[in-house]
Amino acid sequence: MAGKHQVRFEPVGVEIPVDEDQTILRAAAEQGVMLMHGCKEGQCGSCKSFLLEGDDVEHDRYSTFALPDYEAEEGFTLLCRAHAYEDLTVELLNYDEELIRSGLPIRQAVVEVVANEPVTHDLRRLAVRLAEPETFEFFPGQYVDIAVPGTDEARSFSMANVSASSGELEFVIKVYPDGLFSTFLADKLAVGDRLEVTGPFGVFTLREAPEKELVFVGGGAGMAPILSLLRQMAELGLDRPTRFYYGARSRRDLCFDDELRGLERTLPDFRYVPALSEPAADDAWDGEVGLITDVVRRCEGDLTAADAYVCGPPPMVEAAVELLPALGVDDGRVFYDKFTTTGDGEAD
Repeated sequence: MAGKHQVRFEPVGVEIPVDEDQTILRAAAEQGVMLMHGCKEGQCGSCKSFLLEGDDVEHDRYSTFALPDYEAEEGFTLLCRAHAYEDLTVELLNYDEELIRSGLPIRQAVVEVVANEPVTHDLRRLAVRLAEPETFEFFPGQYVDIAVPGTDEARSFSMANVSASSGELEFVIKVYPDGLFSTFLADKLAVGDRLEVTGPFGVFTLREAPEKELVFVGGGAGMAPILSLLRQMAELGLDRPTRFYYGARSRRDLCFDDELRGLERTLPDFRYVPALSEPAADDAWDGEVGLITDVVRRCEGDLTAADAYVCGPPPMVEAAVELLPALGVDDGRVFYDKFTTTGDGEAD
């Protein structure tokens, strides 16, 4: 039987028991402790922390880009891959005290497909209804793991809706050639089929800061969590000045345009700014052209009074995370989800 050890997180003073056969991040999530994280695969570095006391820790496989060897030797760790084999005190390097004690314990659920339809040539809208249990809580902007039937694999997808009060979850999923879940989604998954989901995960949630304006930057399936946050704002009637910059290659890559234009009328101070990096000759496009980060740089001035939320492909996220502080956004107020890729080329 695996042992159990106490792990204390500083400087927040939270302590939890952790089984040796589970990662520290997973144990925290199961107990509703919302630690900062991203990919859960040891690739993004969002959960990087430092061991203050105790060093008997083993890691599942991870990328040395997220945790270089010299940092591991100095005592840094990735909580999403770390197993504790003694009591530990961990210094959180990236945390949000507002969120850490407000997490929702992760749960498993069985869902039934009610819609699986294309919204662009390579993005699909998947809607599922809760079968067991009939309730499932999450915060707008979070994601779940969906088990790939017939395999031991799972893929992570953000919800696009605000809550499961209607009994449904909605996703916007990119279809990758030869992707494990993509192939199943595009060719096999039908209305009435059942899937297993686990969650919620993620900290891409709207922070309470009514004095801050909001800048959203997205691309690809990054539409889903940003749409969730915008829908939440509409439900709450928030009037914070908000811009949403969405990057696509050509007009055929745009989706949810009607809803987003509708939000421009619903939200008191909201502007949707789509941009095409390679508009086709027959697109008849008169909007912004260029990489989405170049468009943000061109359209925005001083952003010292802004919170920024970024979600999409890794190159876009990396460029935006570098740009936004240069425009004045405080480093600690740039919140992002970066889609990592699996071995079969499919995004999580």
